[in-house]
Amino acid sequence: MRALLLVLDGMGCGAAPDAHAYGDDGANTLGRIFSLVPTLDLPTLFSLGLRRILTGRNSPGRRNHQLASHGRMQPLSPGKNSITGHWEMAGVILKQPFATFSRLPRPFLAELESETGTRFLGNQSLASARVLKKLGEAHLRTGRPILSILPDSAIQIAAHEQVLPRHSLDQLCRETRRLANRWRVARVVARPLTGPPDALRPSKDTHDFGMVPPPTVLNALADAGHMVESVGKIHALFSGSGITHSHPSSSNAEAMNLIERLWTRNEDCLIFANLSEFDSPQTHLRDPARCAAVLREFDAWLGDFLRRVEVDDLLILTADHGNDPGFPGSNHTREEVPLIVLHDGAPSPLGTRTTFADVARTLAEFFQLESGWHCGTSFLPRPS
Repeated sequence: MRALLLVLDGMGCGAAPDAHAYGDDGANTLGRIFSLVPTLDLPTLFSLGLRRILTGRNSPGRRNHQLASHGRMQPLSPGKNSITGHWEMAGVILKQPFATFSRLPRPFLAELESETGTRFLGNQSLASARVLKKLGEAHLRTGRPILSILPDSAIQIAAHEQVLPRHSLDQLCRETRRLANRWRVARVVARPLTGPPDALRPSKDTHDFGMVPPPTVLNALADAGHMVESVGKIHALFSGSGITHSHPSSSNAEAMNLIERLWTRNEDCLIFANLSEFDSPQTHLRDPARCAAVLREFDAWLGDFLRRVEVDDLLILTADHGNDPGFPGSNHTREEVPLIVLHDGAPSPLGTRTTFADVARTLAEFFQLESGWHCGTSFLPRPS
């Protein structure tokens, strides 16, 4: 039994029913990309039903028969960040959202500085480039780490590698993680800085310290003896819980190469992969042309990869939230996500699912877990 759960990070397909509560009425990441880049053509994804997911219609001039089952999924957990979306896919539906701040509350910051013995600079919600321009000189002069607040329930701690070596920065973030659990902050991010004082820049070599989730379907699969291979930032999103082997990647191209290798060498596994360039710093700058380029690259790869998918394999292609390039600011958007499923050569409409946890229930059924899974509804076809 071989399955691939592939997440196009941030590629939502229309406002969720409760988007108004998040200020996201009218959000539609994929729809906006197509409207702003009208020449965008994705033949593989269109053949799998993406155009019908977005518009309810087939692409002009293309055959009506779709090669995959397809539909949409609505988020049930509150929030619009990657951890919330991925945990829900793995069968954890949150009752409370993760905490978000524009700056850490004074009691939180005071406790953090007391417990870590560290005084911080910043405590602001600013983009990395603005943080460095504003606080970089003071950081190098005082040795105090820069603390910034990210919009998706994350605290980022940045320090130059010559001021605070990487192992020391990681240790500081581990200590911060323990306190962040009490405040329900989803992620603590260690961000090393490099370069001379007049050209200080963030390193790409970040390290995420995420909250450990409750038991997920990944734990159930691993406990049942199945391999759970993570690609990209999946390991960080689950803090390694339920992951058999982790395969980090620095780009979509690297992640796609890893998927191919793991797919070829494994016969009984779940490959859970996140393609993070769909939600990279560039796309958070609301760059639709960059979004379109990343989609084209993925579509070409997917067309080749599908030749390796057998009829009894399971491929689930989806997303975790939105990142509408037509919206102001750089926050994620509360959206439904596309759902494309290949299995058993029997395409069928999947409709609009009311929770991402349908993925967990489907994986439990596909891998024939004796206890199944306690939430969600499988979208595998029922035996006749």
